[in-house]
Amino acid sequence: MRTYGKNESGSWVKITETSYLWLATLAQTLRLNEGESPFYSNYGIPAHTSIMTQVAPNAAINRTQQQYAPYFASLSVLRDAGVLTPTYRISAVFQNGTNIQTSVAT
Repeated sequence: MRTYGKNESGSWVKITETSYLWLATLAQTLRLNEGESPFYSNYGIPAHTSIMTQVAPNAAINRTQQQYAPYFASLSVLRDAGVLTPTYRISAVFQNGTNIQTSVAT
């Protein structure tokens, strides 16, 4: 798998560290609309439907967490209710024991 992300200067760089590769891919998946990926139709969240119905896509977030959980020692993806824009808090423990906590705004 090949994944790219933006560095601090805004340039696209290839992610080579396996643990960070899966974290970056998870973050990008949370930003996808459902069915938007031409390769993986089951990835993404139903953002448009959620906006129209005003119902958070909790089932889609749980499915996404389950899809990526095998690549981490521990993974938790939760909606951040204290923010106006849809934001998800990711708490991940990599296989080597590194603990990462970050937020992804969609």
